[in-house]
Amino acid sequence: MRCPTCSTINLPGADYCERCLQALTSLDLPNPQDIVEESILNHPVSVLHPKQPLTAKVETPLGQIIYQLEEHSVGCVLLVDEKHTLAGIITERDFVTKLKAPLPSFAHRPAYELMTPNPTTIGPDDPLALALQKMDFGGYRHLPIVEQGLPIGIISVRDVLRHVLNLCSRILKRLDDESAMFRKVKKHTN
Repeated sequence: MRCPTCSTINLPGADYCERCLQALTSLDLPNPQDIVEESILNHPVSVLHPKQPLTAKVETPLGQIIYQLEEHSVGCVLLVDEKHTLAGIITERDFVTKLKAPLPSFAHRPAYELMTPNPTTIGPDDPLALALQKMDFGGYRHLPIVEQGLPIGIISVRDVLRHVLNLCSRILKRLDDESAMFRKVKKHTN
């Protein structure tokens, strides 16, 4: 990679020029090749139209949490403290993997005993690529969106997949339109 300031050739991926210490990180950014890559790299998480999160206090009994998951057909509940700031998350998977007691004995236990404390979060203006990286790295299916510590939304892998599939269908439609136009032109030139 050639430094734009001093023309020194640096190793690919170098953060700074070895000669003049010019920052090179912005030169090594990927160039999106289609609308899917463009969206993932440049659009904020808010493009997914995140749902309002289902919240409960950390002391809420686990039986009530299960009821809320079922009642609202969601996969997670965000747990908040007395100031309504995000304290943890509890997911369907938590009930399957962490709960070792017989079913009747857990219903009255507080949610904080089963929750994942201080979950990984994202801001509403953060890029989709960062959300995907965090979900992949942590193995999360849900990612809370917070602003100033307060939960304001939730995204899921399903939301991201739906967005990508919508973009792919737009690409396919454009290709179909171009193909139809090509066939029409070919028919008139023969």
